[in-house]
Amino acid sequence: MVLTKPGPAEESPLHIQEVAAPVPRNAEIRVQVNCCGICHTDLHTVEGDLALPRLPLIPGHQIVGVVDALGPGAHLIKEGDRVGIPWLHSTDGTCDYCLRGFENLCDNAQFTGYNVDGGYAEYAIVREDFAYAIPNQFSDENAAPLLCAGIVGYRSYRLSGARFGSRLGLYGFGASAHLVLQLARYEGCEVYVFTRAQAHRDLATQLGAVWVGDGKDRPPELLDSAIIFAPAGSLVPYALRALRKGGTLALAGITMSPIPQMDYSLIYQERVLRSVANSTRDDCREFLSLAADAGLKTEIEIFPLEQANLALQALKKSEFRAAGVLQVR
Repeated sequence: MVLTKPGPAEESPLHIQEVAAPVPRNAEIRVQVNCCGICHTDLHTVEGDLALPRLPLIPGHQIVGVVDALGPGAHLIKEGDRVGIPWLHSTDGTCDYCLRGFENLCDNAQFTGYNVDGGYAEYAIVREDFAYAIPNQFSDENAAPLLCAGIVGYRSYRLSGARFGSRLGLYGFGASAHLVLQLARYEGCEVYVFTRAQAHRDLATQLGAVWVGDGKDRPPELLDSAIIFAPAGSLVPYALRALRKGGTLALAGITMSPIPQMDYSLIYQERVLRSVANSTRDDCREFLSLAADAGLKTEIEIFPLEQANLALQALKKSEFRAAGVLQVR
């Protein structure tokens, strides 16, 4: 499914098209794609909310498939291995950020389905050191949302400072939040969920949230940490109001509507407001291992590849109970 010109999801800007199968270069592998998760970043890409570095482009960055070809010098992975390809496609390894352990901020990072073609296709290419073994207990379809919703959710969770005994607030409840809720419960947190849709409220309660309300509501207890997954800057003052002194609010989205002017008292008393950008390879390895140990369950809806436009329209309308996945093969 190829994007030649960005446009509203309702106008079905993706078109099915035959393209040549990519050939792996030095230290790269080719993956025969079985499925690809559907992410809000895909929606932002397709609709042109993000400045696109190239067109035409094949979106998609939660890829699960089987290695079917190795480029020269590839030796860490073998043909037939099942792997996942996430958002972070490559880094230069030499910039100041990479050298200081912040490769998620690399000056020359490349991103799957954005700088390079992604997983809304039968094949995808990646450097072998940016591909990850999928734990055996996850099916292809259930593994796909782990590769962005899960990994970025995990980084957001860690940067929020949540730990055993913490009260954690989740604003917006979809693919990332339903995984973070399970992880937080596994690690002994109380989780408070802020969302409007009744289906999302029901799922949050089913997964163990101790309280569910609207984004503007005050929770019954002050929170130690909070994460905003919804791309709505208007939620920031409400989330800060719900934090205790010294609490942290993490913003998990790659884009967000403007944050309104707010009173300094909301951030006074050493409350922390921080963004979350991308993820590292360590995040990927740590999360996939932890997801297996914790027995995380992904709630998914499956669409055939040719219905990618319909899937993005459903995502835009918040019609997924949690996560969507494109079945490629």
